[in-house]
Amino acid sequence: MGRADPEEGHLPAPVKPPDGGWGWIVLLGCFVITGFSYAFPKAVSVYFKELMKDFHVGYSDTAWISSIMLAMLYGTGPVCSIMVNQFGCRPVMLIGGLLASSGMILASFTTNIIELYLTAGVLTGLGMALNFQPSLIMLGTYFDKRRPLANGLAAAGSPVFLSSLSPLGQVLLEKFGWRGGFLIMGGLLLNCCTCGAVMRPLDAGMKRKMEKAQDKYEAKEMLPIGGKSEEGISTTDGTKKGKKAKKPPKKGKKLLDFSIFSNRGFIIYTISKFILVLGLFVPPILLVNYAKDTGVPDTEAAFLLSIIGFIDIFARPACGMVAGLKWVRPHVSYLFSFAMLFNGLTDICSARASNYTGLVIFCVFFGISYGMVGALQFEVLMAIVGSQKFSSAIGLVLLIEAFAVLIGPPSAGRLVDALKNYEVIFYLAGSEVVLSAVFLAMATYCCLNRGKKKEPPPEKNPPGGGSDTEEAESDVQEAEEHSSDNHQLPHTTDNTVVAASEEANHVAEEQSGEGGGCPEGHGEVLARDGCNADQTVERDSF
Repeated sequence: MGRADPEEGHLPAPVKPPDGGWGWIVLLGCFVITGFSYAFPKAVSVYFKELMKDFHVGYSDTAWISSIMLAMLYGTGPVCSIMVNQFGCRPVMLIGGLLASSGMILASFTTNIIELYLTAGVLTGLGMALNFQPSLIMLGTYFDKRRPLANGLAAAGSPVFLSSLSPLGQVLLEKFGWRGGFLIMGGLLLNCCTCGAVMRPLDAGMKRKMEKAQDKYEAKEMLPIGGKSEEGISTTDGTKKGKKAKKPPKKGKKLLDFSIFSNRGFIIYTISKFILVLGLFVPPILLVNYAKDTGVPDTEAAFLLSIIGFIDIFARPACGMVAGLKWVRPHVSYLFSFAMLFNGLTDICSARASNYTGLVIFCVFFGISYGMVGALQFEVLMAIVGSQKFSSAIGLVLLIEAFAVLIGPPSAGRLVDALKNYEVIFYLAGSEVVLSAVFLAMATYCCLNRGKKKEPPPEKNPPGGGSDTEEAESDVQEAEEHSSDNHQLPHTTDNTVVAASEEANHVAEEQSGEGGGCPEGHGEVLARDGCNADQTVERDSF
């Protein structure tokens, strides 16, 4: 009886994020997915020496396994966006978990390095990419007011899993060999399917609530009309359907929305992120070798990365809490610029560290700044484009970052081989990060804030995009106003509808007695001049 369906476009698409409830389970799943996505390519490196012995290859050949994983994680962003927009987050994550697990399981049976590239590199990397991006989209769907804190907690999965997967991989290597370790690691990746299963879309719950509300409305409206309420309500239903039919059909969701490139904030963010990635990952990659060249023992040099990971675990949630403050959140892009500036200056100031104490101090400050960057990078993107276009935006950003990942660290390694000097590399990496910070801050102030001052908006929104909660609340308010109009329509036309239905039934009896007329319709009001009920409905409704 005229029940509205969200899938048909009759209800507003945005749903107000609950900022809690089942969202905490979604946050836990996102924590696990983020940990596997960022830590797994690095944790696999503990098997490289055994792979070099079995396949008789060099270190650079085995290092391509981690490089291919990261390239798939970043480079397949648009493919993930298309799949999410077409099928939804949960099915894509389930498929991704199966691909990631099957890749490591098949890798345990390989006989040459090329097969490892295809299984552990391509297949597992693609599976993790199909999990990482949808998990961030679901996190933005369930959180709005607490979204900075949620992003910070989810980002903490990377250092937590890195500090646990690497020792676990070493234990598995000693007890079961690299083949057994790959097999068990493949089994662990099946937890990605569990995380995908908990990513319940909000649309289903919204649909059930609206159905219950519609049932209450129908029961309330049927009582005062009496025995002929079905004909009257069906007539008003026909009126509403006739009005809705006049509206143009709602366009389907684009598989990949390129309209985000018209957003100046997105262009500024993408350019800044590309410059950032060129130098961000260089110091932690070269840190251990740099420490060894300065005379630091191997065990103490490896412990430097543990210091960065330990500080990173606490820095990301803490930065998320700070970003969620009322007076900080409208200026989160500037906080992100400060985090990048902090990181770049740390690289530059520590380039001439020549003893173990100086390197420890560098690791402490680098862990803080690196954690701040990791906690804020996706929060800033969500604030710029909004949750509705985030699926397309993150795919395109990751694709652009893939080129920077393939350019930055390899170029730094070649410069080290040519110059035999790590100091220049730290200066260069720090300068790139500082440049990205200055560009983001200056471009945001000059291009975005000044433009908003010239054209004052009708309502107050934070810079970089409005709140998803405010958009959802406005849409719900419009839906309630439309519903109130529909409530008022039956009351004002009750007498007209009943009188018209009685008169139409009398005419129908006369026509049936004469052997002519129209066939009986279920719940429809017959017109005098024929079987066209739309004319009667249109006349009676107005």
